[in-house]
Parts: sequence; C-alpha cells; structure tokens
Amino acid sequence: MLRRACAVLAALMLGGCAGPGSGGGTSEPRVETPEEHAARMAWWREARFGMFIHWGLYAIPAGQWNGKKVGGTGEWIQTNAPIQVAEYEPLRDQFNPVLFDADAWVLAAKRAGMKYVVITTKHHDGFALFDSKVSDWDVAATPFRRDIMREIADACRRHGMRIGWYHSIMDWHHPDYLPRRKWDVRPADGADFERFCEYLKTQLGEIMTAYGPIDVLWFDGEWEGTWTHERGVELARHCRGLNPRVIINNRVDKGRNDMAGLDKPGEWAGDFGTPEQEVPARGLPGMDWESCMTMNDTWGYRSDDHNWKSSATLIRTLCETASKGGNFLLNVGPTADGLIPEASLERLAEMGRWMDVNAQAIYGTQAGPFGRLPWGRCTHKGDDLYLMVFDWPADGRLVVPGLLNDVKSVQILGERTKRLWPVQREGEDVALTVPAQPVHPAATVVKLTTVGKPAVVSHEPPPARSGIKNGVVELIATDAVLDGPNIRYEEKRDAVGYWTDAKASASWTIADVPAGTYDITADIACKDSSAGSEAAFVLGGQTLRLTVPPTGDWSDFREVPVGRVALPAGTLTVRVGAGDAFKEALMNLRRVKLSPSR
Repeated sequence: MLRRACAVLAALMLGGCAGPGSGGGTSEPRVETPEEHAARMAWWREARFGMFIHWGLYAIPAGQWNGKKVGGTGEWIQTNAPIQVAEYEPLRDQFNPVLFDADAWVLAAKRAGMKYVVITTKHHDGFALFDSKVSDWDVAATPFRRDIMREIADACRRHGMRIGWYHSIMDWHHPDYLPRRKWDVRPADGADFERFCEYLKTQLGEIMTAYGPIDVLWFDGEWEGTWTHERGVELARHCRGLNPRVIINNRVDKGRNDMAGLDKPGEWAGDFGTPEQEVPARGLPGMDWESCMTMNDTWGYRSDDHNWKSSATLIRTLCETASKGGNFLLNVGPTADGLIPEASLERLAEMGRWMDVNAQAIYGTQAGPFGRLPWGRCTHKGDDLYLMVFDWPADGRLVVPGLLNDVKSVQILGERTKRLWPVQREGEDVALTVPAQPVHPAATVVKLTTVGKPAVVSHEPPPARSGIKNGVVELIATDAVLDGPNIRYEEKRDAVGYWTDAKASASWTIADVPAGTYDITADIACKDSSAGSEAAFVLGGQTLRLTVPPTGDWSDFREVPVGRVALPAGTLTVRVGAGDAFKEALMNLRRVKLSPSR
C-alpha cells in the first residue's frame, strides 16, 4: 500500500538532536501537525518544475579514462573504469572551471520556467563542491578555490529561485565509509562507519548553515547495507533540527523501491518519493513525488553522449508528470570548464518559450481527474481543467470523455485571436470545436472552465483480457502498465503505440503461471522505414532481444517469434522496452503470448 512519504517526519519532530557541525538543535521534539506539513510543502507543490545539476571532478574525464571509453553514466566513471582512489585524486588538481557563472546557470533554469535548483554538493566520489572545514577533498583545495555552493546560493536568492542541495550518503573516497567497492585496494582494517556518519552529519551541518537556510535536501546512495532505516530516521531528524522548514527526499531512508520512487509498505522518513528516469504509470497516489530525468543518457557530463531527447518529448514529459500530480526535476551536466552544454540550453530555452504561454497549466495544479485520454494529458486547478493536447484533432473536434459539468468557458492558451469556441454535450462526453492548427506542436493547452468543481464519470475498468487460457499466457495491450514519455494505448489499433522514446516501456504481471518452458511470440506492427530497433523482453530474470522487422505499416500486425524461456511457477512480470538500438520509434504492440513448448 502506498503512503504519504512524510509520515515518519510528520510523526517525528520540528527539531532534533544536535551533532557535530550542527550548530545546535532543540532538546524537546514536537509533532508536526498536518497543517504545518502542508505549509512546509506548499511552495514545492506550487513549483512543479526544477533543475537538477550533476557536476564534479567526473566532468574532467567526461566518460574516458586513459584514452579508452568507459561505459555508464559520467558521474560513475570511478567505479565503472574502475579507478583507484590514489589515481582519481589528481583530478582535484585539474579542476579549474574558469567559465563557471552561477548567474548564467540559475537564469537558464528560471527562463525555462523552473522554480528551484538542486545541485550536487557531494556525489559518490566524495568530492565536495563547497569549502569543507573537515576535509581537503573539496573545491577549496583545487586551482579554482572558489566556493561554488556559495555562488549558487547567492545567485538563487538574487533571481528568486529556491535552493536544493544533493548530498550522497555513499562515499567512495572517505577511509571510514563501508562497504568498500570491490575494486578498492585500500585495506579496510580500522575503518569505522560510525566515524563516517559523524563526518556525514558534520558536512551536512556545513552546507545547511554556511549559506543561509536552504529549501531542499536531496539524498542519494542510501542502498548499501551499512545504511539502515534507523540511521535514516536519525539523519532526517538531525537535518530538521538544523532547519525545520527544509524538505527532504525519501532517499534519506530505505523505503525507496529501486527506480520506482517509493512504494514499499511501511513507515519511512522523507517528504517525497523519487522515481528516476521514469514517470509512474499512475503517479504515486497519496504522496508527494518528483521524477528526476536526464536530457540525454547521463547525469554527469560525457563528451560522447549525444542521445538527446527532443524538446517536444521534454515538454510532454513535464505535462505528463504534472498531470499525475508530480514534480519534474530535469538534469543538466555541465562541462569541466563550467558550461551547461549548448544542446541542454537549447532545450531549456524551448521549454521556457512553452512555459511563457502555458505555465498556468503546470504551476500549482493537481492531477487531472481523467484516466487515459486519447489525445494527451490534463491538470486541474479549482474549476479549471487544463487539457494538454499532444495529438491535435485534424477534424477540429476535441472530445473530453466523461465530463459531467456544464462548461462556462473555453480558452486556447497562446491563441492570438480571442474567440468563443462552441461546446456540445454528447451524452457523458463534451465535444469542443477547436481551430485546425495547434498553437504548439508538442502540446497545445485548452483551458476549460466548468460550472462548479469538475466531476468526471467514474467507470469501472473493463475486465482484464490478459490471463492464462488453456495453458497459454496472453498479455493484451489494453492491460499493459505504460511508463515513459508519449507511449499510450491506441484504441483504433487496440495496441500500445507512440513508442517514440527509448525509455518507454510496457509491462504486465500475471499470477499463478505454471512452471515450464515457454515460446514467446509478439503481435507487432512497424512501418518499413522505421524498422530495425531492438526490443527487449524481460521476464523471469532473463532478457530476450528482438530486432523489430518491417511489417508494412503501423496497422499491419504480424505475430513474430521472440525466443524461449524456462520459468518457475508463481507470479510473473513481463516488461517490454527498447534494447541497445533505437530508431525514431520501436513498434506498435498488440499482444505478447507465452505458449508451452512442445
């Protein structure tokens, strides 16, 4: 059962125990009331859109070491290469980002329509981008010497932006951090994890007190066994003692269910869930959450990563996230010189132009009241519905399904000529007459004001068509859980379509699957000119890969063999996504079938 992420902190205190570097703390904790919690979260829920910045020493190698390309994201190069601590340390003497301009970074975020900035104060390599009094593994010991966090904090305040500090719990550099990475040759004898925890709290005390009050603490690296639930609760309490208003993510504790954000049962510290590189198919009902995502395939800068998402995809992802009640934290990875890559700036500028017209459809909105919409997404605020139309109707007729209210007014945001657009009731639906062309090709927003709070017909979902029939497991498109930008169910084709992003996926979970060996087939369609992407079918801990063949057109379905797997008895999850090769679209998918091998 999902739960609101703040439950533990709301039941803890506005205060906490003092620790090294804490600058004090209250001795008498008290319970945070629901009203106080709502007031603390109010600006964050209003903001909906922020900038993530991953920057550190790893920007210098930029994905290569000793002249060789290293796989994985840029900020993980030390462990992916791997690079011993003694070999990595000389990067500190090379760090001199003379082109760094905090105002330029913050203004790029503000002009994109973002309301807050979250930057890495320390990533997993342990290097601090602030002047730490308890370590010389920091920016003050580099040729640059300037305190980057002070400049970012000052720029945020100058330009009216909220401030967030990312801080890694995991630390590959500190001699007391445990467990050591398998590649680390340093002896672990004498390492004391408790001593590391005091160091962690001391540095947190520094970044929470040296630059004035901050707004967000964004933890990461909590998944290793040495970090426990008890440590997470205590650290959250410690930080709230330093700043009772700070908002803390769920990665301070152990509640996060991998990249899905937070959906483990139980009580965990933290104010919001953190889905990574995905937007949950149905949001995270009952809790605050924020999807963090890259513009290409890396968080920290890689000079060879040019797999950029389009501006349209990023705009639609922002719309999707807001439509499900979440925030969107979009990442940039600056270069070693201190510049945000030009491709990132171009996309931020395009998002800003869209937000200049449509910000009211994002800021302070709630999840839309509809389920699946055939043409896009919807947010809600008061009596206003913001219809974010991705697929503009060529016939000039936009149908809003299941809306019971009368419509007071219809406005198309950004339309130069103001006019009254006809509205017609069609049973449980409302049909709007709209112009022939959209205002913006990525998403045109139609503001629909209803008479009274919007009320939508609540239909029971149709019975699942997927299941086990005569020993054959059939997984049908209409039952798929869809994750990622753009991807959706197409009624006219009865298939999963618009699979235009490599991060998108479809999945099914089926109980009571008998043990056995199964032949996997899939009903797919793919226009000839788009064929050639690799589809990955993940099930039973195995991955089957299929090069998507041409079938003629997007409506020409063909059953194709995928492979054979041996499965144990029990509940089975099947996930279909893109493999290593991806063109402009993956495929349309109508059905996946698992037939017992003969």
